[in-house]
Amino acid sequence: MIDLSGQTPFASGSNRHCFHHPDRPGRCLKLVRPENIEARYRRQKPVKKLLGKARLNDNRQEIQAHRQPAVVELLRRGQDQLLWAHLPQFFGPVETAQGWANESELLTDSHGAPAETLEQYLQRRGFDSNARQLVEDLAGWLTQTGILTRNLLPHNLVIASRADQSDARLFLVDGLGAPLLPRLLSTTPAWRLHYIRKRIRRLYTRIDWELGDRRQSWEQAQKAGR
Repeated sequence: MIDLSGQTPFASGSNRHCFHHPDRPGRCLKLVRPENIEARYRRQKPVKKLLGKARLNDNRQEIQAHRQPAVVELLRRGQDQLLWAHLPQFFGPVETAQGWANESELLTDSHGAPAETLEQYLQRRGFDSNARQLVEDLAGWLTQTGILTRNLLPHNLVIASRADQSDARLFLVDGLGAPLLPRLLSTTPAWRLHYIRKRIRRLYTRIDWELGDRRQSWEQAQKAGR
């Protein structure tokens, strides 16, 4: 069993900690923060509480997201290279002394540090031509593969180049998959494409909002950009 008690997370979000895999260089372990699941559950409306706490577990959501039809079909066709072109490779759940964690590829910069997020890049250089090309390439991949995501947020996208690649690209490290209703409707190709294009438009809206004066809340900007 993997013990992470002596490690400090190299990154932490609201719902998970990310650790370097102690035995496998180039991989990371995502561990849920149970206290945050409890807090989120307490804030739920009574009707949503009936759905249970499992739906708030980001690791379970991530496992389910990697089982979506578009991912399964790409693997069935042997198109692994296309599948992982903008996703870190996913190896599934592993048991640790601190609970179950999801194991995936660790994307790094040229110095071996965790890859820079698009959010960090935008803060340094703005939405320049390089960033625009990175986003366009990601958008093209999404429409080509039909892979469903939640809202594409700059802090969930990292800029990295694998050892066998000459070009840097955007990788979605969190937010894969979609809520239940979009998943059910996505069996219709036209609706699936509509859903994906809406996520792409919302990413551009988010970038504009992050680089703007933020007088509007993100919720307001999101509604205005629909």
